[in-house]
Amino acid sequence: MERFYTGVVRHRRLVLALFLLSALACLVLRGMVRVNYDVNKYLPADTASTVSLHVMEREFPGGIPNARVMVRDVAIPEALEYKQRFAAVPGVEAVTWLDDAADVTVPLAAMDKETLESYYRDGNALFTVTVSEDGYVDAVAALREIAGDTGAVTGTIVAQADSATGTMDEVGLVGAFGVAFALFVLALTTTSWLEPLLVLANLGVAVFINAGTNLIFGEISFVTNASGSILQMAVSLDYAVFLLHRFDECRQEMPHDPQGAMVQALCKSTGSILSSGLTTVIGFLALVLMRFGLGRDMGLALAKGIAISLITAFFFVPSLFLCTLRWSDKLRHRPFVPGMGGFGRFVRRLTAPLAVLFVLVIAPAYLASNANDFYYGAAQMYGPQSRYGRDTAAVEEVFGRGDTYVLMVPGRDTAVQAALSADLHELDHVTSVISYVDRAGAEVPLEYLDEGTLALLMSDDYSRMVLTVDAPTEGDETFALVEAVRAAAEKYYPGTYYLAGQGVSTYDLMTTVTADLANVNLVAIGAVFLVLLLTMRSLWLPVLLVLGIETAIWLNLAVPYFAGTPIFYITYLIISSIQLGATVDYAILLTDRYREHRAALPKKEALIATVSGTAVSILTSGSVLAVVGLLMGYLSSNRLLAQLGLLLGRGALFSLGVVLFVLPGLLAASDKLVMFRRQTAEKQEAKGEQT
Repeated sequence: MERFYTGVVRHRRLVLALFLLSALACLVLRGMVRVNYDVNKYLPADTASTVSLHVMEREFPGGIPNARVMVRDVAIPEALEYKQRFAAVPGVEAVTWLDDAADVTVPLAAMDKETLESYYRDGNALFTVTVSEDGYVDAVAALREIAGDTGAVTGTIVAQADSATGTMDEVGLVGAFGVAFALFVLALTTTSWLEPLLVLANLGVAVFINAGTNLIFGEISFVTNASGSILQMAVSLDYAVFLLHRFDECRQEMPHDPQGAMVQALCKSTGSILSSGLTTVIGFLALVLMRFGLGRDMGLALAKGIAISLITAFFFVPSLFLCTLRWSDKLRHRPFVPGMGGFGRFVRRLTAPLAVLFVLVIAPAYLASNANDFYYGAAQMYGPQSRYGRDTAAVEEVFGRGDTYVLMVPGRDTAVQAALSADLHELDHVTSVISYVDRAGAEVPLEYLDEGTLALLMSDDYSRMVLTVDAPTEGDETFALVEAVRAAAEKYYPGTYYLAGQGVSTYDLMTTVTADLANVNLVAIGAVFLVLLLTMRSLWLPVLLVLGIETAIWLNLAVPYFAGTPIFYITYLIISSIQLGATVDYAILLTDRYREHRAALPKKEALIATVSGTAVSILTSGSVLAVVGLLMGYLSSNRLLAQLGLLLGRGALFSLGVVLFVLPGLLAASDKLVMFRRQTAEKQEAKGEQT
């Protein structure tokens, strides 16, 4: 290993040039990576709603309605004119209104009240619009312009458009604040004005390379695109920090040989950095096991990012530090952070009560973390203060909650379709059904219907029914409605029908992601445990470290339960792997230093030396992770991203608390188990030397 690092140090200028060129190339490639803003696209290909969408796209023109547009204070003729204007917008595939479900030439009082009020109420018209995935941002903007300031536009495609236009601006703001805070913390915890810039330069190179190489995936989700770079920066900051602090220690021992000091620093810190990086990579890779494709999307991109950060830590960082050492030394300043010996003694005095408290909260935290209420789909992605939230509230105030399901059944047997339609009309929350048998009647021959209407309702092999429902896109009543519609279709067309819609996709999303939880968590915990077992050569230490971080995760996820705040299940699912992978590094560093000090010092002195010696490194990385996460939580208007950031930031604080205040006491309390393998190895080495 020493020979390898000597070669890296010797060829540092070449290494530096290669990484800088790679970063510049990937900065260009980054703009070529497509971003997907529809979480339903990540449902498994064999999910019923996904299969239904594919079949419908093949059989019928237009897709599933994905927007609701309300226009205020219009008469019937004016509403029909608005319908034509909406239909003429580029990217709009279909517009449905009252004239598609009833004869608008008859007096309103003669119409079915429930059908009428689904589309027209108190002078307000509600249009159901299907917007294409191509150019949907411009299409949504045009719909809003036509609807006017008093109108309202809502729906899943609108939420996607708002995410596409607003998310990256907010992420850029979070990134700017995060970089500024990282500079501030690094300026406090380093001894040269140049070192913070060098650490951030390393992070920038790693982030650019990762973002550019995402091109190999072709497309990434907006969650990965928005949070990936921020997470990579916050999680991998400690690799360069750990190495920098080791380098400073080694330079004190070898003041006239900076290259030799760097080689020694690399050799001494490789174990901690590599095990920290591997556990993080594995924690992220566990997300790949999710059937819900968003996990695979995030897992691969984040794991690749951490792997790239590890590579830069072992190659780019030492090369950069040594090439700029002359200027770094000229810009030396006195340490701003006082010695942490007092903090170490303070922690030692609290070890016993904190260890007891830790044991007492494990079970309640675990139970509470598993008792949360959840959001599964994208309906709650924007809060009531956003434009999307205000428009949604405006539509629901007049017309109530609403969604559109599309049911496709085989054949053209109008008698069977009429029976099915009658059953569907009887279901709670179904307010109207548009189909051939509802539009023309089962007794009207097909040739009497105009070709345009017929093409929307019948293909060569299938008939289509469009259901308007007064139910939200997720929740218990929605899921019960989806099951009822499927049961009705199964009664007449067993195993041969197809049902799609936002509520249907959310139902399938719910059943998919809930099945993923056990697999992802068990694999993440097991894989991290195995890495720690191999690197630490101890059975007890992996148990202790994983239990400590898992308890911090449970405490983090227990907060929404006690606050009565529902959380997005997707966030709930991925935060466990992210927090485990991101913060187990701190526990590894502290444990390695404890064993190192314990080999030469009594237990109490070793504990104090460990805490005082690692606190700055751990707090530097942990505080940046916490602040960046909390900034994302408070600055993002997208509630899914905001919740991910909030849980990440709060989770980092819980992990910091467990590692700095609880873990030292647990290590000291189980000192014999902690040091057993190390003492055995030392005895074997001594016996070998005597031989």
